[in-house]
Amino acid sequence: MPTPPPSSSVQAARKAVGDRLREVRRDAGLTAKEVARRAGWYPSKASRLENAVNPPSDADIRAWCAACGADGSAADLIAASRSADTMYVEWRRVQRTGLRRLQESYVPLFERTRAFRIYCSNVVPGVLQTHAYATALMSAITDFHRIPNDVAEAVDARLARSHVVREGDHRFALLVEETVLRHRVGDAATMAGQLGHLLSVMAYPSVSLGVIPFSAPRRMWMIETFSVYDDVIAQVELLTAQVNVTAPTEVAQYVKAFGEFAELAVYGAEARALITAAVDALG
Repeated sequence: MPTPPPSSSVQAARKAVGDRLREVRRDAGLTAKEVARRAGWYPSKASRLENAVNPPSDADIRAWCAACGADGSAADLIAASRSADTMYVEWRRVQRTGLRRLQESYVPLFERTRAFRIYCSNVVPGVLQTHAYATALMSAITDFHRIPNDVAEAVDARLARSHVVREGDHRFALLVEETVLRHRVGDAATMAGQLGHLLSVMAYPSVSLGVIPFSAPRRMWMIETFSVYDDVIAQVELLTAQVNVTAPTEVAQYVKAFGEFAELAVYGAEARALITAAVDALG
């Protein structure tokens, strides 16, 4: 059976904040209605915050702690609440000015990460994309989400951050489904150039590229594209959002899934043969 959606970790984090608010209230010997009255809220608001129906604002947390005589707990609770909010990042929020800033936002993470595990079921991994392929893909994303068009700048930013593949002490384990080689992003020339680039980067000492063939017996079903950085954080790409998973048990699930996919993949000459066949199919 499929695992729960990654956004479940977001709700779990928000619930943990609500549970902590409840503990603060109970330690103060107050009911939820008394907290609401002291904070100047409608009676139902305290219950909704405790049960994670609504995420609390920083001001809500400060008011709650003040009502409970626990001002010293506010800073930690605010930090926990903000962390929960950053776990689920809607594309419409981070793409509202275009795609360039989003591409640039990954640079610190890429620079500090030593071990990358990337599984892609739909498109070529960003760190391996050519200029033409990235342009075609980002143009489609821009049109679909109806955001400001800064594709040229965004592509330059994506290619600039990809220097980590060639420079520094970074290791890349990348897996793609064979469908990625066949999905035509851009025209035939764009795909031929992209597939040729994949053949080239396979020679990089920092890169291990595996292809999961159509014919592989599926012990592990195809799932959404994800990346794991140093076994510390997993980022999962959904249509509407990016989910940042940091709970160790959940990150471990993505590491495990990557291991399952790695066993299904072929490498070296077999992977090159699949890529070459995809080039030949372009006609």
